[in-house]
Amino acid sequence: MVLAVFVLACNAPVDNTTSEKASEMAAKPDMTKIKADIQALETAWAAAVDAKDLNATVAFYAEDAVSLSNNQPMITGKAAITKDVETWFSKRDPGTTTAYDVVEVFGTEDLVTEIGKTTIKDANGNAIRTGKYMAIWEKRNGKYVCIRDISNDDAKPE
Repeated sequence: MVLAVFVLACNAPVDNTTSEKASEMAAKPDMTKIKADIQALETAWAAAVDAKDLNATVAFYAEDAVSLSNNQPMITGKAAITKDVETWFSKRDPGTTTAYDVVEVFGTEDLVTEIGKTTIKDANGNAIRTGKYMAIWEKRNGKYVCIRDISNDDAKPE
């Protein structure tokens, strides 16, 4: 009888839930790190915009990117985006600064959707415009590039 209990105890079914959960967790991307990586890109992008550095600004876009800017038709391709950014830069007031704040990211390590807020300040540091945006980043050749973005301004207070 003791031998039977011992044999049954040794042959009890194995609980694989722990190893399955560990495997699932290992497969999930570290969204905290990805959010920090995307914020670093947005901070660099803002610096390029503030410097009116056309090449550095459009370097964040993929060749096949699509941009959906506020009150404009869809812009397809890096060449068209470059032309649009050039026009935008010519209209910016001197001393204007831009900040992009990443609010949320989700997706995979290779394809990340970002939701964020924009604040544009005048040369005196006063917020003159706020807005929100979404960007989709794809990892290509080991680095993230923006493949889609959409942005719009918040309504001005009355």
